[in-house]
Amino acid sequence: MSTDEQPQRPADTPRSLAEALRSRDDASLGALLHARPDLLTPVPNDLTQLATRAATRASVVRALERLDRFAQQVAEALAVAPEPATYEELHALVAGDEGSEGGDATVDAALGRALAVLREQALVWGADDRLRLVRTARELLAPAPQYPSPTGLGPTVAEATAGMSPNRIQDIVAAAGLPSTHDAVSAVRSLTELFTDRTRMSALLDEAPAESVEVLSRLVWGPPYGQVTADPARHLRWLLDRGLLLPTSPGTVVLPREAALHLRAGRAHRVLEPAPPAIEVLREHRPQAVDAAAASQAYMALDTVEELLKDWDEGGPTVLRAGGLSVRDLKRTAVALDLPEPVAAFWVELAYAAGLVASDGEADERYAATPAYDDWQELPAAERWSVLATAWLTATRTAGLIGGRDGKDRTLSALGPHLDRSSAPEIRHRVLTLLTTLPDGASPTPESILARLRWERPPRGSVGGGTAPHSTPGGPGTGAGTAPMELRARIAQWTLNESELLGITGRGALSAHGRALLGSESGSGEETSAGAAANPGTSQPGAHASQTGTHTSQTGTHALPIPRAPHPSPSELAAQGARAARLLAPLLPEPLDHVLLQADLTAVAPGPLERPLAETLSVLADVESKGGATVYRFTPGSVRRALDAGKSASDLHAFLAAHSRTPVPQPLAYLIDDVARKHGHLRIGAASAYVRCDDEALLNEILADKRSQGLRLRRLAPTVLAAQADPGALLEGLRGMGFAPAAESAEGDVLITRAHAHRSPPRTAPEPVHDGPPLADTTLIGAAVRAIRAGDLASTMPRKATPEKGDALPRTTAAETLATMQAAVLTGEAVWIGYVNAEGAASQRVIAPIRVEGGFVTAYDHTADEVKTYPLHRVTGVAELADD
Repeated sequence: MSTDEQPQRPADTPRSLAEALRSRDDASLGALLHARPDLLTPVPNDLTQLATRAATRASVVRALERLDRFAQQVAEALAVAPEPATYEELHALVAGDEGSEGGDATVDAALGRALAVLREQALVWGADDRLRLVRTARELLAPAPQYPSPTGLGPTVAEATAGMSPNRIQDIVAAAGLPSTHDAVSAVRSLTELFTDRTRMSALLDEAPAESVEVLSRLVWGPPYGQVTADPARHLRWLLDRGLLLPTSPGTVVLPREAALHLRAGRAHRVLEPAPPAIEVLREHRPQAVDAAAASQAYMALDTVEELLKDWDEGGPTVLRAGGLSVRDLKRTAVALDLPEPVAAFWVELAYAAGLVASDGEADERYAATPAYDDWQELPAAERWSVLATAWLTATRTAGLIGGRDGKDRTLSALGPHLDRSSAPEIRHRVLTLLTTLPDGASPTPESILARLRWERPPRGSVGGGTAPHSTPGGPGTGAGTAPMELRARIAQWTLNESELLGITGRGALSAHGRALLGSESGSGEETSAGAAANPGTSQPGAHASQTGTHTSQTGTHALPIPRAPHPSPSELAAQGARAARLLAPLLPEPLDHVLLQADLTAVAPGPLERPLAETLSVLADVESKGGATVYRFTPGSVRRALDAGKSASDLHAFLAAHSRTPVPQPLAYLIDDVARKHGHLRIGAASAYVRCDDEALLNEILADKRSQGLRLRRLAPTVLAAQADPGALLEGLRGMGFAPAAESAEGDVLITRAHAHRSPPRTAPEPVHDGPPLADTTLIGAAVRAIRAGDLASTMPRKATPEKGDALPRTTAAETLATMQAAVLTGEAVWIGYVNAEGAASQRVIAPIRVEGGFVTAYDHTADEVKTYPLHRVTGVAELADD
């Protein structure tokens, strides 16, 4: 439709985005600020400023990137439609000729909802008969002479022939079988009408050589550009003569948009995606089996974190100069936990995210457990798990990146910098939320999860990037934006693995306590069986729909993009974690107060042990294997360790007899007595070091042993040997020779060695690092809407214009300002002022002065909707409002 043929704009139709925003209610403005939080920082002064900010390139790109695939397709179709476009024209571009004639319920319903989302986010404005895409979005998505649009379409006939000579245009018109015109404009219009007329265009293409049709089929879905020589072949000449290929530069031609749309049967996109991909079920399990498996893994998670921090109890690995763990220390930790390095890195990062481990801040900086770890240990097992799970769910640190490279080709280390990814919490929450849409006990296929995420957040390159003009045909945007999508896919895959390690899922399916952690009820599976069919009639075309930020799984309903889903507040997250802990608690095994002693010098713990029993047993014996039951082995070294900790042989016998369901085996009793008999015969103190023993023969045996040469021993007295090694090295050396020495103090008392629990100073858990402005809560958004409304009222209120500046900020002298203010106090009238705050930002306000004294004016500020006090020296001027 030409410009002069367009219908006249109704009087109530908005002329700009600002007017369209002005016609919205407060709830709609609040939805806009919630969906696009970058518009809220700082709070706009009025709706005109809000509209200007909403149309900036950075904000529009961010908003387009956060749309789902179908909403992007609708925006892309609107970018190649006439401006303004009608809903029918947009529907034809989205559904094509066949969809427009027969009607597709899925497309019709999805289009109405997508258009409502675009309107809500101020990317589209206007009524259904005058739809307009925000100019910046149109520039990003519309075809240009340099590159095609994301739809693969090229410029229109009018755009492609803008620099063509009138004679050449008349030649094309004549070759196409059209009558000549008196000017180039009407000739271009005539050619455009030919290409948009389905009947005449089909007749023209029926005359085309087969090779010409083949060329058009290669260009029709994009890129629409091609190369020709100075002397093109006959089939190319046929296309050039009739304007089906138009030159854009020497040697380059383009397929006009109108011709491409005819060849596409009116569709802007080759593949339309109105509904999200279905989440496919991989396996189905009994919900009870899923919960049991998840609970078992949850207990293993607690045990692993405790074992990790017990290994670091006396001071963990040193902190690298750049921060983080060295590769060697991570390997040592993985060996100690008997886990692969990536899994060990995950547990290290989880303990750090939960605030259980941190650097001690000393000169020789090391990692150590925090005081919060001691408090955490005192909690019930289910509550300890809740602390870990909520920390993982909200953390931006991404353990899966460890071992990779950053942008400067530096290795990313555990607990080091550059591991924060702001999208990680969002993706974790979304992946688990998709699991809630499946029936209880059902596990999804990872591929369907990734496909769903790709639909909900298409790659960045699909927004405004297009393809290079002369790239190999393959669809627009195929070569851009793969890295962000790859990262999202990797985080999604890590989420599935890590949630299994944590016990949020069991056998790949979401557990009952996992659903509670997300604030979700038990799944019903209705969404799975619904397929991808949309419910027709749920939304009228172009109607403004209320958005809640929720998603459905396979019903095909067009939901808002995932970042706008409301994030739970800390209090809500704590309540969800507490509810998950209550559901998990009955599934966890009760701690036992006994073990089973066996004749082969082992003890079997058939389940988790009470903390005092586990701590004592870990000193008296070494852990040999773990699993459903833990096997401890008694050795001379482990028994000596208990004796060094201050236990006597009788204490050990009494401990085992009290906590064993089986009699104490005779070999174990003999082992304890034998080690205790030898323990402490040799006494080691600091000379630099000495060995004292009442048995001269035993000292002679030590001196005669070649293994003692490294200790450089010499006899000072019949019962005393001196060494040039320190006491610790002397103790280890003699123990390595098979003796059982004991350390003694300067007073001759036996030193009791107990593990020293090294703790860092009190530390808080690391705060999540977010990219861009945080989501505002309802209270802040409501206050911002009121401030914007009041500011808009002040900026649009009729007033007596100042002759010098018209509608700019009023400018008056200090004396005039004071006099006008005092007069307004007496009359009770409101005035219009210009005000500059302490940061130098100028604004205009409507105030009703109440009191003027001491260089300040106290007034009711209609802009802020409150009583405020302003310094008079910051008021640029004052003007009276219009009489009406």
